[in-house]
Amino acid sequence: MTQPRQRARSDQDKEVRKTALLTAARELAGERGVREVTLTEVTTRVGLHPSALRRYFESREELLLELAEQGWAGWRTHLLALIDGRRLSADEVADVVSRSLDELPLFCDLQTHVGLSLEGAVRLERARQYKTAASEAFDAMTAALVETGAGLDTEGARTVLTAAMSCAAYLFQLSRPSPTLRQLYEEVPRWAHSALRFREQLTTLLTAVARGARGDR
Repeated sequence: MTQPRQRARSDQDKEVRKTALLTAARELAGERGVREVTLTEVTTRVGLHPSALRRYFESREELLLELAEQGWAGWRTHLLALIDGRRLSADEVADVVSRSLDELPLFCDLQTHVGLSLEGAVRLERARQYKTAASEAFDAMTAALVETGAGLDTEGARTVLTAAMSCAAYLFQLSRPSPTLRQLYEEVPRWAHSALRFREQLTTLLTAVARGARGDR
C-alpha cells in the first residue's frame, strides 16, 4: 500500500493531486466498472487518506462527473477526427458515430450513471459547469454531422447523437455482464449473441436512426 503523502500546498501541487485522483478513478472504472468505484480505493491508489479527497472533490459523484465532463470533450475530439471534413452517407455517419463511442468505453459507462445519480448529487454550479461543457461538445458534433452531406439537418443530427449516447449507455451495460449472466450466456448462447455485440448493435440502430432523420425523408 502506498504511504500517505503530505498535504498539497501550492496551486500546482493541488492540480497534480487532483489529476492523480481522476487518473485513479479512471483506472478503477476501467478495471471493474463505474458502479464499483469507491472513494477509499481511489485515495488508496494515490496514497491519500480518504478524508483528503474532500479538498479536491466534494463527493464521489462530483469526481465521476468530472470524468464524464472530460468524456464529452474526448468524444467531440474523437468524432470530429473521424469525420475529418469527409462527405458521408447516412450509413457511414452511423458507422463513424458508433466507432467513436466503441473506442470510449468509460464514457459509455458513465452515461448510464450521469442521468441516474451524478448530475443530481452535486451543487448547482457544478451541474451547470457539466451541462455547459456537454452542450458545447454536443453542438460541435451536431454541426460536424450536418456538414457531412448525409442529408441531416440540425434537428436530424441532434436526433442521431441523442440516440447514440442513449443506446450506447444501455448496450454498454449489456456488453459487460455480471458473473451470473456470463454463466447464463454459456448455458444459452443465443442470449449472449444479442447482448455482447456492442458496436454491431449500436451501428444497426444508428443506421436506422440516421436514415430516418435525413431531411429528404
